[in-house]
Amino acid sequence: MTSQHSQRKNEHVSLAEKFFDNHSKSGFDNVRFIHQSLPEIDLNEIDLSTNIQDLKLDFPFYIEAMTGGSDYTKKLNDKLSKVAQATGIAMATGSQSVALKDNSTVESFAITRQNYNGPIFANIGASHSLSDAKKVIKMVNADALEIHVNVAQELIMPEGDRKFYWLDNIQNIVNNINIPVIVKEVGFGMAKETIQNLKNIGVKNINISGRGGTNFATIENFRRHNKELNYLSNWGQTTVESLLEAYSFSNDLSIIASGGIRNPLDIAKSIALGSNAVGMSGFILNSVIKNGVEETINLINEFKNGLKIIMTLLSCRTIYELQQQKLVLDSNLVAYLQQRSLSY
Repeated sequence: MTSQHSQRKNEHVSLAEKFFDNHSKSGFDNVRFIHQSLPEIDLNEIDLSTNIQDLKLDFPFYIEAMTGGSDYTKKLNDKLSKVAQATGIAMATGSQSVALKDNSTVESFAITRQNYNGPIFANIGASHSLSDAKKVIKMVNADALEIHVNVAQELIMPEGDRKFYWLDNIQNIVNNINIPVIVKEVGFGMAKETIQNLKNIGVKNINISGRGGTNFATIENFRRHNKELNYLSNWGQTTVESLLEAYSFSNDLSIIASGGIRNPLDIAKSIALGSNAVGMSGFILNSVIKNGVEETINLINEFKNGLKIIMTLLSCRTIYELQQQKLVLDSNLVAYLQQRSLSY
């Protein structure tokens, strides 16, 4: 018999696929690079490796947190981890909170490590204790831990939390875990005030996870059936807006971008806006479900080559050099910078 938590995991995947939209809503079409005609570079010189804190990634994009917690999502994690193994990109599991309550779901997460010997990020909600954090790390022998903050999702979720005192929990985990800890949103974006609060308690890695990708406001509102909170479907900052909010912190923190990443150009723009790495969830999930493992492997390898092509066009040999590129912003984003007193 499927538990309530496992059923919710299945619903999340089903609705994420139902509402998947590859059209840009993240703001990337509102920024552009300036083409250079004399790059003086060989594509084969390009190094795509990057770092999140002291964790090296061979490639600057990875499979972002999506799934686990049921028989169906175990099959998806099996496929996703095989894609990661074949391509060498990192992978994050979905929230492992369900496995702390229901031991029968542990295997749906552990299968990722059985298939993949590269970097895996464990995942837990911000309300959980240090003890719980250690359990989910051990569950997948994780190289990093994602702590997700999802106030908007919880408030719209019919059975969600209503109390949000998280900073002490996060600080305790950061101070007592010896692998990188990434605090991430779940698609509502981050503001400079949030990032400053996290920096103040010792967080070194932040995933801004902006609006424009998988929309948990829409998903949870659909699950309410009466859909009375549909006015929150556009709540939060887009991925580009969130990267602008985080830009002044990029010298001190590892910034990760996610939320509606569609192609190598979106990845390159994210890096030029200050991110060290880029997470992709809905796009890869859609590919695995619709096209299978082998086609998704081919797609990931095309992304690697596409990113190298863009970096060649910009005369950037490393991810660090790409981070130094300046994008041209449209008038709406310039106004956003002014109203938010942000620098770029």
